[in-house]
Amino acid sequence: MSTDFIEALNELERERGISKEVLFEAIEAALISSYKRNFNTAQNVRVDMNRNTGVIKVYARKLVAEEVLDERTEISLENAREINPHLQIDDIAEIEVTPRDFGRIAAQTAKQVVTQRIREAERGLIYNAFVDKTEDIVTGTVQRMDTRNLYVDLGKIEAALPLTELMPGEKFAHNERIKGYITKVENTTKGPQIILSRTHPGLLKRLFELEVPEIFDGVVEIKSVAREAGFRSKIAVYSRNPEVDPVGSCVGPKGVRVQTIVGELRGEKIDIVNYSDSVAEYVANALSPSKVLEVEVFEAEKMARVIVPDYQLSLAIGIKGQNARLAAKLTGWKIDIKSETQAEEEFGRERTYDGELPQDSVSFD
Repeated sequence: MSTDFIEALNELERERGISKEVLFEAIEAALISSYKRNFNTAQNVRVDMNRNTGVIKVYARKLVAEEVLDERTEISLENAREINPHLQIDDIAEIEVTPRDFGRIAAQTAKQVVTQRIREAERGLIYNAFVDKTEDIVTGTVQRMDTRNLYVDLGKIEAALPLTELMPGEKFAHNERIKGYITKVENTTKGPQIILSRTHPGLLKRLFELEVPEIFDGVVEIKSVAREAGFRSKIAVYSRNPEVDPVGSCVGPKGVRVQTIVGELRGEKIDIVNYSDSVAEYVANALSPSKVLEVEVFEAEKMARVIVPDYQLSLAIGIKGQNARLAAKLTGWKIDIKSETQAEEEFGRERTYDGELPQDSVSFD
């Protein structure tokens, strides 16, 4: 080894943050294996690499014994004291056994070790950079697709977007830019693995956080998100400042903010509703755009019975129950929707309830 090699290690430490001492120790450990493999020996050896000059020496380590039974691992006290007069029985004597042509083997081994450590360090840096971005949005370009995943180039690494995490009907062309929500970052034997999603509710939440300054500043808070990706979503928002309209902030001037998000989600409909500490009010808001006449809350069952005008029943339930289903996900409450006529027939014109759940009711959870 030369001083140029030592300087190269110094530069690696400065530029990439790879500890020079860690590299020295890794090279020495690898050289022990190389020595035993190339010189067909089973003896116990130690490799020492000078930290300043790069000179490498190999030492056989032998036990000082009264009676030598195996010359490969033991040495007599008399011979040991020729090396070091202070050695005693059961001490370890070290004898230099550096082969003449060991420099070539050492150079090859050191190069392999350093290359491997650089690769590991780069993987570590990439992992650390992306593990902090879990539950965040990244932008990349589509590279390829197989039967299971769409692969997205994020610059230093390729992320996998499972086809099951694409919104219904979504198709992307090669080199097309795409936004994805990081759901998982794993450090595998093959390097960091990043999993993306475009159906996760977190994608919608982060898009609003990035698009709406009031959310970014903490004035408006997103309380809950319910999403059926590609079709419809509901988001509940709350303002810490009574003078700031949380729904208006998310919609933006002439709807520009929400339309930007709708465009990114390929036309997905988004209902933005006011959050309320009052369950009844919150449930009524969550059923937007339907008009609600009355909400009765059953705390024990965590269920809300909602009365809507007859002509609003279909709107409140939604296509295939979607509106009611999303409202239930948003609020965390089961919702039983009745038209005004149904309520009068089942519970009487004045709608006085006894707290019992009607057996023939339809609830969504």
